[in-house]
Amino acid sequence: MRKIICSLLVALSSVTAFAQSDRAPALASNAPDRHVVKPGDTLWGIAGLFLKEPWRWPEVWRMNREQIRNPHLIYPGQIVYLEDFNGSPRLRVGQPVKLSPKTYEEPVAEPIASIPHKAIEPFLTKPIAVEAGFNETAPRIVGTQEGRVYLSAGDVAYVSGVTDNTQHWHVYRPAAPIQDPETKELLGFEAAYLGDAKLVREGEPATFEVMSAQYEIGKGDRLVPARQAELMAYVPHAPDKDIRGSVARIVGGVASAGRHNVVMLNRGSKDGVEIGHVFGAFLAGKNVELRDQQKIDSYQLPDERSGLVFVFRVFDSISYALVMDAKRPITVGDRFRKP
Repeated sequence: MRKIICSLLVALSSVTAFAQSDRAPALASNAPDRHVVKPGDTLWGIAGLFLKEPWRWPEVWRMNREQIRNPHLIYPGQIVYLEDFNGSPRLRVGQPVKLSPKTYEEPVAEPIASIPHKAIEPFLTKPIAVEAGFNETAPRIVGTQEGRVYLSAGDVAYVSGVTDNTQHWHVYRPAAPIQDPETKELLGFEAAYLGDAKLVREGEPATFEVMSAQYEIGKGDRLVPARQAELMAYVPHAPDKDIRGSVARIVGGVASAGRHNVVMLNRGSKDGVEIGHVFGAFLAGKNVELRDQQKIDSYQLPDERSGLVFVFRVFDSISYALVMDAKRPITVGDRFRKP
């Protein structure tokens, strides 16, 4: 049996580690001393075998700030080792091992991902945060095949306002306002993704074929040229400053979010949020009253930790985050802050 074991030294003792916390990362119970990387693994998942806080794997790999921006790649077949590094844990990838004269080293085409790409890929291009004038300027469906109310895959739609010959388009509901759950102020507008369509004949209106319909598509829905999702080497890290906010929306039309669901946060790039930030999610503590004869005592209960979220897409006033861990369902209004 051929084994693929490539050399990749990730931890370098000559660089300054990217410090994220004053306390050292704690090892998980029954942490192994090594792990052979398998297809489907993620860096977050591997770190969870060794650490109680998997998001802190860049620290244990002794990554500096430049490596955070451009991290090394790890491939299936490599072996991750847990070592002691001056009294604190360190992860590294071992040197190549040759089992026989016929064994040879072979790079694997696809490195493992930092977080589950399948969970976030649909949200890298959809839904979208749009300008206030989106509903007035985006091409819209003005007619349907045989006057149908709703369209599905294979049906024809007639679209007004198409000014280019892009072949592949996304279909969206008219943009809806996004309200800040804390201040009730307008954060922006979000257009919900419905499906995909292909331009088959130019004109006014232009003729489109619906290629897929995740939700009902009909008259008045808007079209936007499709673009390729850009997957990155997402590296988790805590914000340098104290950023606090609330969950503004559960993406996907559900009431609450669990592991690998997507949530919208009411903070964005103007607040210092960046791709890769990890936040703790908390259920806001309630104010309760206790009556004792003629006296009423009031108590503010503490916030309770509900999970971890990982930011993967950022706009000016909002950002999208993947729920990586959920002890309880995360709902609109839940708070978030540094983990």
